[in-house]
Amino acid sequence: MFDAVLVANRGEIALRVLRGCRDLGVRTVAVFSEADRDAPWLRAADEAHLLGGASPADSYLNVERVLDVATRAGADAVHPGYGFLSENADFARAVGDAGLTWIGPPPDAIVAMGDKLSARRAAEAAGCPVVPGTREPTDDPDVVAAFAAEHGYPVAIKAAYGGGGRGLKVVRADNELRDALEGAQREAVAAFGRGEVYVERYLTRPRHIEIQVLADTAGTILSLGERDCSAQRRHQKLIEEAPAPGLPAEVRGAMGDAAVRVSREVGYTGAGTCEFLYEDGDFFFLEMNTRLQVEHPVTELVTGLDLVHWQLRIAAGEALPFAQDDVTLRGHAIEARINAEHVALGFVPSPGLITAWRPPAGPGVRVDDGVEAGWQVPRAYDSLLAKLIAYGADRESARRAMVRALDEFVVEGVPTTLDFHRFAFVHPDFVAGRVSTVSVEREWDLSAIPPAAAATEGDGDKTPTRTLTVEVGGKRLEVALFEPDGAAGAGGPSVGPRRERRARRAGGAGKGAGPATEVLVAPMQGTIVKTAVTVGQPVAAGDLVLVLEAMKMENHISAHRDGVVTDLCVEAGQVVNSGDALATIEDRGGEHTDPREPGADDT
Repeated sequence: MFDAVLVANRGEIALRVLRGCRDLGVRTVAVFSEADRDAPWLRAADEAHLLGGASPADSYLNVERVLDVATRAGADAVHPGYGFLSENADFARAVGDAGLTWIGPPPDAIVAMGDKLSARRAAEAAGCPVVPGTREPTDDPDVVAAFAAEHGYPVAIKAAYGGGGRGLKVVRADNELRDALEGAQREAVAAFGRGEVYVERYLTRPRHIEIQVLADTAGTILSLGERDCSAQRRHQKLIEEAPAPGLPAEVRGAMGDAAVRVSREVGYTGAGTCEFLYEDGDFFFLEMNTRLQVEHPVTELVTGLDLVHWQLRIAAGEALPFAQDDVTLRGHAIEARINAEHVALGFVPSPGLITAWRPPAGPGVRVDDGVEAGWQVPRAYDSLLAKLIAYGADRESARRAMVRALDEFVVEGVPTTLDFHRFAFVHPDFVAGRVSTVSVEREWDLSAIPPAAAATEGDGDKTPTRTLTVEVGGKRLEVALFEPDGAAGAGGPSVGPRRERRARRAGGAGKGAGPATEVLVAPMQGTIVKTAVTVGQPVAAGDLVLVLEAMKMENHISAHRDGVVTDLCVEAGQVVNSGDALATIEDRGGEHTDPREPGADDT
């Protein structure tokens, strides 16, 4: 086993790997950026070293700096976690060239699977069905249009070197094509450093099923069962569970065999995941993630195998001591991703200060997190705060444990996806196990989810300053007290998120908007990457006004009313804060009776 492992990542996955190393008696080296100087996960490491500035390019993506720290700290291996450099073959080679062990698959396997087009070719060579798509990358709208003409809409434009939903745009009509192609390329460059894309047919209501594989260097490759990851927004997962509900046994077996064949085709070792789309009894190879997955805990719980331990052991040269027939799934596990996102605004990333953090506990509950109260969630990174995992003897037991755990989970200071999960886990579709990849965004009515209670400076809204516990007729009640500014005493407990929502109403135009309703304001902090309107242009409510990048995702900011753009307050490249004025859209009365008159931008 290794003497010391450098964990080249941050957040909950860094903590997960640090703990796994400690379990095996391995010394750990953590790294951090300027934005993560006071990060709670650093306390779990034996030592921690500064990489550079908050920007990923200056820190977690700085290969030279990471390797310099590893060498100076005396590490003999590097674990990349997921994201950042985890699927970067050049980094994997550089680790080996520096005399260190790469805790991951061979660089050639990363190359083969990192390019989705070569991954499709490997899948075909292994006898796996793939979704119809182009075989070469393109930046030509005419190529996309020709493919759509042949196969019909909708089609998916995908980053050839990406994953996790970034650089993926769904096109449903000709007039959406050019903007979608440009957006996919921008996201791909920002997230993965390369802008190549390809096109494939977009299945209308598939399930997203993936197979966890584990392979040693002696040639043993095993399937550890499947996970259902169909509950998604923006093509990124919200809920994962193992095993997949209602999946026929013969399909489960065929998928597992296909994943093993694909892994063998590219000479894979370590932990990896083959992803498939499943619809109407057929499944299609989607991609392979050559790293540990965010959702690996559900597989750990149903198999009893620690995947981080096995990553370390395989990289150290150990052979798997069990065979495929020894892999047995027991019980059911479900994972909910807790992200700093404002659900009511369309799952927009919402970094900020966490003022309270009280995760649940008890039987069947696991929390993998990397935050705490008093932690400022940076805007430079992914919005994931924690993973809540529930386990039970069967799916319904696991679901009920999840519902109970969600009810106990308290997070204050930033909007999160907790309210979405409280809604989702009692939704009839989820209870019945009939969720597809389009359920959340196209089939579920999310209007019942209350808006996040986040006061903005100057809007006149107040946060409860104290919570009093009283008894009325022998019944214990908690009362939220709103006091004048400065009247609250120090140290009083804060109100819980549910009671706070009942006491407050979200609304208002936000700071910078003033009393008028004409001003469109930024829903989050971020960087303007594109403006889609000009001053004097008529728009209708819902028309695209600009694109705002926040926490590594592009967000389309649409007009909030019909009218005419009389002021555009921002330009591409500008950083804005939540509540800043973006544009003014005035009602010109009869001057523009139809905001979609000839000449209007119809994007």
